[in-house]
Amino acid sequence: MKRILSALLMSAALFMFSGTVLAAPAQAEDTLKPNIAILATGGTIASRGANSLALTDYGHSTGMKPVGIQALIDAVPEIEKFAHITGEQVFNVGSSKLSIENWLTLAKRTNELLASKDIDGVVITHGTDTLEETAYFLNLVVQSDKPVVLVASMRPSTGLSADGPLNLVNAVALAASSEAKDKGVMVCMNDQISSAFGVTKTNTTNVATFKCPDTGFLGYMQNSKPFFVSAPLKKHTYQTEFDVSNLKTLPRVDVNYTTLGSDGLLIDAAVAAGTKGIVNAGVGHANMPEATMKSLKEAHQKGVAIVVGSRVGTGLVTPTGQFKQAGFVTAMMHNAQKARILLMLALTKTNDTEEIQRIFDEY
Repeated sequence: MKRILSALLMSAALFMFSGTVLAAPAQAEDTLKPNIAILATGGTIASRGANSLALTDYGHSTGMKPVGIQALIDAVPEIEKFAHITGEQVFNVGSSKLSIENWLTLAKRTNELLASKDIDGVVITHGTDTLEETAYFLNLVVQSDKPVVLVASMRPSTGLSADGPLNLVNAVALAASSEAKDKGVMVCMNDQISSAFGVTKTNTTNVATFKCPDTGFLGYMQNSKPFFVSAPLKKHTYQTEFDVSNLKTLPRVDVNYTTLGSDGLLIDAAVAAGTKGIVNAGVGHANMPEATMKSLKEAHQKGVAIVVGSRVGTGLVTPTGQFKQAGFVTAMMHNAQKARILLMLALTKTNDTEEIQRIFDEY
């Protein structure tokens, strides 16, 4: 009887002890979870439709209503599994309506948060229309190696097969992972991890719209865990020379889209409006009609920086003799919208053509 009682007491003690041991790692795990700040800026991911079939926001004509950051966080409690979450509404604007001033506000707030030892990474919710532009801008001006992940959705939370909830979970899981450090600014959508340099929107409405046609994806999310297959080689974030902390605006840069028979009237108008730089989206390998070339040369002679790129969706635009002789910079692998961003930032540092070309080569 004593042996049975002793065994029972020992079993109870072991049970109590094992319970204590099991509880401690759970508490420790919760304490060790990273701190992720979610900055909300608006977009479809933060919207509700009029009904389950209102899947895309065609100029706000389908009854889409914006929701705030707390509603966005509360709707996806699974994100708490990966990190301690704080949320902040920076602004609530559809990404087609964003301004340069919005960009600077977002960049400055992101840098403030990342400079804090209490923040391990930042997730930014955004609209898809200009997502690649905001991501690339931040990739050039964020001064930290901590993860920054932009996330969006093609469908509102109320739509059938809404993509926003899982996209947000994956974005938080990515930002909270140690593997995401020093990868530059990333975009996480549709179970894919893209670099800000390589990503572009390729379809107006499909959930698989974001691709990296020239660089390939950085990696993939599987069961909310990142699996990286490559790393960015271009300069990014803390490696860059750009500082926007004291800027209130950026130099004006315009894009001219070249078509068969284009003349130089739009280029002349941009110069008259006071543009500081022009990105020409040419045909093929940055080719253009003579009238376009004439106006670009005249603009350059008046002190306007000229970058020649291509309207083609993929491929390099490398320096050629005619462009060098004209004093033009070549866009390399930057599409027109990203070339505009890089040129705006380059012009905060220099007006020298060779220096601007160096920047386009390195970034």
